[in-house]
Amino acid sequence: MKKTLAVVLTMGLALSFVGCGSKAATETAETATEAVSEAVETATEAASEAAAEAVSEAAEAVADDAKSEGVMTYAEFAAAELETEVVVETYVQAKQSWWEDKATFYTQDQDGAYFIYEMACSEDDYNKLTPGTKIKVTGVKSEWSGEVEIVDATYEIEEGNFVAEAKDATDLLGKDELIDLQNQLVSFKDMTVESVAFKNEQPGDDIYVTLSKDGANYDFCLEYYLNGSDEEFYNLVSGLEAGTVVDVEGFLYWYEGANPHITKVTVK
Repeated sequence: MKKTLAVVLTMGLALSFVGCGSKAATETAETATEAVSEAVETATEAASEAAAEAVSEAAEAVADDAKSEGVMTYAEFAAAELETEVVVETYVQAKQSWWEDKATFYTQDQDGAYFIYEMACSEDDYNKLTPGTKIKVTGVKSEWSGEVEIVDATYEIEEGNFVAEAKDATDLLGKDELIDLQNQLVSFKDMTVESVAFKNEQPGDDIYVTLSKDGANYDFCLEYYLNGSDEEFYNLVSGLEAGTVVDVEGFLYWYEGANPHITKVTVK
């Protein structure tokens, strides 16, 4: 009887331990499942918030670039006749030096670019018109040696900000489609330096740079009024040697053909 009772007690204890172990394992599994579920939920919420934020920012950018009443889109500006009044909203990207209450600006919006030549501008406002500043410009669409520009212009500073990234136009070199990017900030990759020359044959003025790609030569210019005051950059460009391979960025100015105004050079 005692032996039988001992066996029964032993079996009961064993089953109790098994039951406890099973319960602990179940609780551990449930805890792990809850943790994974919470982690997935947190990650999903974060991803949703990031996506919503990206959509919101994109919507704000579009809203920022929405044209006011009476303001042309870039397509309407491009289609406008020469020597007619134009009204555009655009963003300052760079500017030439101020002189006698006039300055020349390189500007661009989401769709195209506008070169504003000798716009009436006080020195105080000139200092305020930093890259990204939104302005409403009223002037006359004009052309000089192929360069489409806005002249006799006045402006208003508006709310908004946009700084363009350089578009890679390397594949458009030598093609008619290149002019569609006129005045925009563009880049050209793996160009070979052919020659460097100074306007008036001496430093202190524009620098004319001839670059080649696939056997064809193309003209570029360091416009002194744009960035000649940057001594380090001026010396870099003036010191380029024939045969050097470079990437360049600049505004796609036009003078009897493409003649980009260089703003950045990377020696490969």
